[in-house]
Amino acid sequence: MSPVPAEAKSAPGPLILLIEDEVSFRRFLRPSLKAEGYRLIEADQGQTGLVTARESVPDMILLDLGLPDMEGLEVTRELRHWTKAPILILSAREQESDRVAALDAGADDYLTKPFGLAELLARIRVALRHVAAIRNRGSAEEFSSGPLKVNLTSRRVFIENREVRLTSVEYKLLMALVEHAGQVVTHRQLLAAGWGPDHRNQMEYLWVYMGHLRRKLEPDPTHPKIFQTEVGVGYRLLWE
Repeated sequence: MSPVPAEAKSAPGPLILLIEDEVSFRRFLRPSLKAEGYRLIEADQGQTGLVTARESVPDMILLDLGLPDMEGLEVTRELRHWTKAPILILSAREQESDRVAALDAGADDYLTKPFGLAELLARIRVALRHVAAIRNRGSAEEFSSGPLKVNLTSRRVFIENREVRLTSVEYKLLMALVEHAGQVVTHRQLLAAGWGPDHRNQMEYLWVYMGHLRRKLEPDPTHPKIFQTEVGVGYRLLWE
């Protein structure tokens, strides 16, 4: 294992840890991330990545699932024991079950290879903005994205300054999506938020209530722009 470069420790900008065994892929990402002002450290195995993460305390982690020494899912679970840094999975695995498993294990988002650099950079910005929002939550009284505004103190919800009344379950689902704004929230996570852990397999509840939310909050429910469906996985609250 190579030591963390001194420049990565001292330079300005968020610190990103890339855990990826494919040399050409690391070489592909390296200049683009650095050009955006990110500090970058790399690991080519899961165990090395775990040790590097403890030593460097990165602001964000980019993680491949198919590592030579251990599964990326296990790396994710180990990281979640002690860090809340956002984890973005970068993987060639396209199955919905792989995406769901990664997100349920604690990953914050998932990109399937190959992907565009613009999309990767956008996902990184959203994840880091989400971390900043969590840190400021103690003083934050309002969440807003486009026409949607939520007063977190009074629990009042507005669309284009028009107040909308939500039921208790609808508000719980909305808050689960607000908590992870810009990131995908799985069906199981939303079911647990809305009805508790004993209802994680009762998808019909979620479909019905997400339909309610869209009818109440989307300007055009047939073309949703606030609640994006991640087919087979969950939903994402788009965050402007």
